[in-house]
Amino acid sequence: MKIERLPALNYTLAPSNHPYLNGAWTPLREEVDVADLEVIEGEIPADLDGVYLRNTENQIHQPLGRYHPFDGDGMIHQISFRGGRASYRNRFVRTRGLEAEQEAAGSLWGGLADSPKLGKRPGFGAQGALKDSSSTDVVVHAGRVLSTFYQCGEGYRLDPETLEPQGIESWTPIDGISAHPKVDEATGELLFFNYSKHAPFMHYGEVDRHNRLTNYIAVPLPGPRLPHDMAFTTNYAILNDLPLFWDPELLARGIHAVRMHDLPSRFAIIPRHGRTKDIRWFEAAPTYVLHWMNAYEECNEIVLDGYFQENPTPSPRADAPPGYENMMAYLDEHGFRPKLHRWRFNLADGTTREERLDDRLVEFGVFNQRYSGRKYRYVYSTVTKPGWFLFTGFVKHDLETGESWEFNLPAGRYASEAPFAPRADAVAEDDGYLISFIIDENAGHSECVILDARRIEAGPICRIALPHKLCSGTHACWADRKFIREGALG
Repeated sequence: MKIERLPALNYTLAPSNHPYLNGAWTPLREEVDVADLEVIEGEIPADLDGVYLRNTENQIHQPLGRYHPFDGDGMIHQISFRGGRASYRNRFVRTRGLEAEQEAAGSLWGGLADSPKLGKRPGFGAQGALKDSSSTDVVVHAGRVLSTFYQCGEGYRLDPETLEPQGIESWTPIDGISAHPKVDEATGELLFFNYSKHAPFMHYGEVDRHNRLTNYIAVPLPGPRLPHDMAFTTNYAILNDLPLFWDPELLARGIHAVRMHDLPSRFAIIPRHGRTKDIRWFEAAPTYVLHWMNAYEECNEIVLDGYFQENPTPSPRADAPPGYENMMAYLDEHGFRPKLHRWRFNLADGTTREERLDDRLVEFGVFNQRYSGRKYRYVYSTVTKPGWFLFTGFVKHDLETGESWEFNLPAGRYASEAPFAPRADAVAEDDGYLISFIIDENAGHSECVILDARRIEAGPICRIALPHKLCSGTHACWADRKFIREGALG
């Protein structure tokens, strides 16, 4: 394949034995363009017409303190499909933090595992001392890419075809945009939230398909919280107040230490386009949830699916390198034990019902986004390597029948989050593909794989060579060109 390499950034990261700066988490330095990728096996479906986008963390400079993988600079990887062919490009997200550290030729901020006093400049995010690396989530809205930071950042736009930077989103509130803004493909609207250490502690906002902020309201909480994700239905948005958050006494001393509190989980049901006075709160069993799946309305209930953590505060890992015992524990799904779970909020009597949907440890799920906010049937979750934040396979759940199917990678191969890409003229909810980047530690390279979403257990129907080994990361998305072009599919 012919690779066009861009000029390299200043890079000062020194070799180390850090568990998340090596192996599948080795930071990628280069930015490239490849016009025509080589197909290793199978063939690219001719009915794929769109882009797969993946956000990853790639540390550029030597950390000031104890590096956490969520500290790395955001890098968007794109594979573009059209007419049975594929091209690839990747770009660092040109955040203000990245540009400042390039000018300084070194790190200016500490990370998630460090004291806020370590930074050389005032920081960003709800914690208030971090670099907004825009390295967590990626969505497409109003015809452009939006990358976001897990503790509330400025929101950076990129062109979905070229990945050219388009700067900070103009409507970003002063408290930023949290990771996991949600796009309703039927209307083209983007729903988002943020949180902070000052009252009212959380807000909810809506942006229309033309990128105009149309609603921004307070969601008052009793104090600082750490929500990570949200969900929506046709008529409602769902935010949460979960009992895992900073210890107030330690926070008063400038220490950001989380613990479980003796409180229930609470859910804010907010009418879309509603006001603060319209919010209704529901209580449920205490837990923490990183990621929600879909939600929908059924009779007088709102149904919400997500990953209920059985152990939100896992014990430090004794086998971790000194100083990283807590970090390794909180990155290990086998420690916090997330399981697919369902909540039902009764709008008539204010009660909540819950049920477990599967006893396997699964997280980072996806579903067909054309069913967002509506009743749906299939969820595709990831499974991980014990002790590590590395995806080793996928489980497809049929929520109607209870059936499930698995695809597991051979040892030494690790996947990325695999969004659902519908087939052109799809006739069923699962009529489409899962697309994922694979890091092959055995061979030292990466590839893109395409799975038939109806038969994931059969393995890839196509394997495509990538020009370099990627660094692992968090989230990804799929966007059809029709959706990019028109801004909505409804």
